[in-house]
Amino acid sequence: GAGNYVEVQGTAEGAAFSRKEMDALLVLAEKGIKELVGLQKKSLSN
Repeated sequence: GAGNYVEVQGTAEGAAFSRKEMDALLVLAEKGIKELVGLQKKSLSN
């Protein structure tokens, strides 16, 4: 896709998180999504 967000949800249990922490979470999420898409494409091509 285009890398745009459809929905982002977050809950701060005990303490709120900072913008820096949110940005780090988004980076991790993007990495994980790219890995999953790659694995799905590989699986479907076999």
